Amino acid sequence: LINQKPPFLFTADEEFNELCFEFGLELDEVTSEKDIISKEKGEEKAKGASETIIYKIDVPANRYDLLCLEGLVRGLQVFKERISLPRYEKIIPAQGEGQKLIITDQTVHIRPHAVAAVLRNITFTKERYDSFIDLQEKLHQNICRRRALVAIGTHDLDTISGPFTYTAKAPSEIKFKPLNQSREYTASQIMDLYRTDSHLRHYLHLIENKPLYPVIYDSKGVVLSMPPIINGDHTKISVNTRNVFIECTGTDITKAKIVLDIIVTMFSEYCEKPFSVEAVEVVYPNGKTHIYPELAYRKEKVKAELINKKIGISETPSSLAKLLTRMCLNSHVIGNGNHIEVEIPPTRADIIHACDIVEDAAIAYGYNNIQMTIPKTYTIANQLPLNKLTELLRLDLAAAGFTEALTFAL
Repeated sequence: LINQKPPFLFTADEEFNELCFEFGLELDEVTSEKDIISKEKGEEKAKGASETIIYKIDVPANRYDLLCLEGLVRGLQVFKERISLPRYEKIIPAQGEGQKLIITDQTVHIRPHAVAAVLRNITFTKERYDSFIDLQEKLHQNICRRRALVAIGTHDLDTISGPFTYTAKAPSEIKFKPLNQSREYTASQIMDLYRTDSHLRHYLHLIENKPLYPVIYDSKGVVLSMPPIINGDHTKISVNTRNVFIECTGTDITKAKIVLDIIVTMFSEYCEKPFSVEAVEVVYPNGKTHIYPELAYRKEKVKAELINKKIGISETPSSLAKLLTRMCLNSHVIGNGNHIEVEIPPTRADIIHACDIVEDAAIAYGYNNIQMTIPKTYTIANQLPLNKLTELLRLDLAAAGFTEALTFAL
């Protein structure tokens, strides 16, 4: 009892823990920087460390929209019905005024895909900026598969001028000052420079054996980045950056589009016109063009009867629609009242099948609120013949002196 927290803090933590559970998350730990250092290195090393309370929350791997504070808070606010889900808007600039990213055919065999967008007139604070950088790192480790599928580059648009060119060149031909370095290096020297870097050395293998390295230039030949390794120092963003040019290059176009959608939907909240994103025109080697980000909304129809049956509840269609809306899936009853039309926003790339919608309805309803029922079928359990034989063999082999090894093959 000596180390018990003050009652008001304990109550608040319990309440937040309950909210996380209701939303399908898990509050893993309530700690502080000082506590973490103290546990790992002892109290002496922890002196002077921050005592600010940190909440460690386990987020499902498919919920990319909850990987930053902005998305998590927005999701919980919608769940608690305190705010309505924002509508994300793609602004297409007038002809000749927008940004353009040109992809050359040299990239085809290395990292063929690129998408881009602009966050216009954004206002960063220290906390927002840190969250912005942190989200990129979490996406790199998660959906981007340690930058193998997608690499994200963010640049101060006011330091460069379009159109931008995404191409690939021999390492000796690429020369620029990498992020936070004091001088220029060739691409080969950059690879040697980061071979001992605890963070970047893990990504070198993605391109180091390729004859050409990917690189993005502006119209004046300034290097924006050499994906997936490092950005150029010239374009680095800061707390004072007002216009952010975001490019995602990769080997998987679907993942690249999802990553771009997540970044712009999470942080467009801080733009002068909240939840608006300026589109960028991407020109492919064959001359075709495409506007990104897609920010696609799509609609799915689900039978209320299916949701009730799968979960084991008996809610009205309008009640189910309300549950889904709380999970950031705008829903309403259509037709004869038996179907629910669900709108999937660009933040929910994890919704790919009706069962995903059913799962969200179950989370919003509350797993603890689902009544336990005795199965209607009556059966007598019996061991499978194969299992019975295996058990007998297992005993005899062990008696003969063999040691059984259970592998993780499955």
